[in-house]
Amino acid sequence: MKNSTTSKILVVGATGFLGMEISRQLIAANKNVSGFVRKTAAQEKVNALKQLGVQTIEGDLKDRASIKKALHGITTIISTASSTLSRQEGDSIQTVDNEGQANLADEAIAAGIQQFIYISFPSMPGDFPLQDAKRRVEKKLVASNVPYTILQPTFFAEAWLSPAVGFDFPNAKATIYGEGKNKISWITIQDVAAFAVASVDNVAAKNKTIELGGPEALSPLEVVALFEKAGGKKFELQHVPVEALQAQKNAATDDLSKTFASLMLMYATGQEINMESTLKSIPIKLNSVNDYAKRVVLMGQPV
Repeated sequence: MKNSTTSKILVVGATGFLGMEISRQLIAANKNVSGFVRKTAAQEKVNALKQLGVQTIEGDLKDRASIKKALHGITTIISTASSTLSRQEGDSIQTVDNEGQANLADEAIAAGIQQFIYISFPSMPGDFPLQDAKRRVEKKLVASNVPYTILQPTFFAEAWLSPAVGFDFPNAKATIYGEGKNKISWITIQDVAAFAVASVDNVAAKNKTIELGGPEALSPLEVVALFEKAGGKKFELQHVPVEALQAQKNAATDDLSKTFASLMLMYATGQEINMESTLKSIPIKLNSVNDYAKRVVLMGQPV
């Protein structure tokens, strides 16, 4: 059940890749959208939100008073904020993903928010800082009286199939973690955003934890083959053994390094998500890895 006139939505993490795409899709769906942005946010990103038609509200997840003020009149929160890709001074997994998101959840509970949509990721083996933070916030939401939707997308194509993590498709080179044979249900930022938008005021998403993946599970080596076909160039591959990833995790001295090593270990293990049931209740036309490959090879860049 959708209601574009009464819901007032606050997107937390609005200047990030996912937050910006969620904001864009919400505006396209004629929603009333505000973006929670920091005073130190890049001005071009703030301007991009304003050009979309998003009202910006200044605040910081580390400042509970600013959260409380920002929630005035808000009915729905969509939170994508994370320190893993975009960091400023004072940001860390502990201060943003853990304490900051917990602050947001606590203030949302106190304010009686009508729906809290939280972007997380599926459970992975072992403990590591980002997973610990995500599970803490999830438990807080599930135990509260605030209607929640926890979306758990698997590996983002735009992040993990990009030069930033060694998938250097412009130069036909790729770093493969592990043997590269285990399958992953890669998902695009556009599709994660679509699920977030479709979850607003949707009874099918109320008090649900939903794992998200793309239309098919492909191994990293199968992905390489798609990119080779799309770009007409043979890739040069470099494998990083699982043992090296485990050693990297064991030797990591900071939360971010531990987290990325853990995520790379999960990449090596594979992560398949069956979307059949989810697509029946929330029908979204999913983008394939092949669609993504053709698009970025044509553009020459990941996003």
